[in-house]
Amino acid sequence: MGIYVIKRLLGIVPVMGVVAVFVFLLLHLTPGDPAVILAGDFGTEENIERIRISLGLDRPIYEQFVIWVTRLLQGDLGESIMSRLPVTYLIMQRLEPTLVLATTTIIFAVILAVPMGILAGWKSGLWADRIVMVFSVLGFSVPVFVIAYILVLIFSVDLRWFPVQGYSSLSDGLPGTLRSITLPTISLGLAFIALIARITRATMIEVLAEDYIRTAYAKGLSDPRILIRHALKNAGVPIVTVIGVGIAGLLGGVVITETVFNLPGLGRLMVDAILARDYPIIQAVILLFSAVYVVINVSIDIIYTFIDPRIRY
Repeated sequence: MGIYVIKRLLGIVPVMGVVAVFVFLLLHLTPGDPAVILAGDFGTEENIERIRISLGLDRPIYEQFVIWVTRLLQGDLGESIMSRLPVTYLIMQRLEPTLVLATTTIIFAVILAVPMGILAGWKSGLWADRIVMVFSVLGFSVPVFVIAYILVLIFSVDLRWFPVQGYSSLSDGLPGTLRSITLPTISLGLAFIALIARITRATMIEVLAEDYIRTAYAKGLSDPRILIRHALKNAGVPIVTVIGVGIAGLLGGVVITETVFNLPGLGRLMVDAILARDYPIIQAVILLFSAVYVVINVSIDIIYTFIDPRIRY
């Protein structure tokens, strides 16, 4: 098991290397020039060229890449082109809302989705199963921003239970943070719930048809014990997999949700940086999201070894 874990951890290095090359080339080969944006509508050719030289954009692309990677390995993410502030500082400023939103969404989704999937699989073909399936179809079909606007209209504009937009920091108190993050969590978590519930249902139906489950019923074991201890444990690998995939998918949903609810997180920072062609910020945020994605997938692979001994050996 130890060798397996070490191999999976070492596999992160080449993956992140490929991601770094891809991100750098993708941004530098796309149309647009940050120097032109910084110079403004009335910038002269001389001003634009001076800005390009100061930013190092006049150098060959391979030289820019070497400089960027060297700084990256030293923990230097560079300096924002627009604000002239360190990118690390800007990311740390925006990190809390994104972390809180992602954490609450994961907890909210898993707590609801897994029991829903177990119930649907146990009562396959009955009314409980049909309700879960209808909810899953709706969760997949309706875009996140549509759900967000509906929630805002009902719970913020009409009922006035939650704020329309904005974020209350944890330093101002947990109740205020939870109040400001509730609607974003629900709107982002519904699709996640639908995904986990459907996979859990399908896996539970398959496991409940196995011979050892029938043997457990023949021995007189209770339904909760059979469902949780025997069926859910053996259905764990696909469920953990889809949870990991869903967590990675949250990275894309965070951008939309933070924009709709005006949350000052990494998603908003990314959107603003793209509009301004702020290369250092875009590169840093994409690398951060990619690193989180890779770490989650490696963590899921390691969790497999605790669920299924066959993988361990």
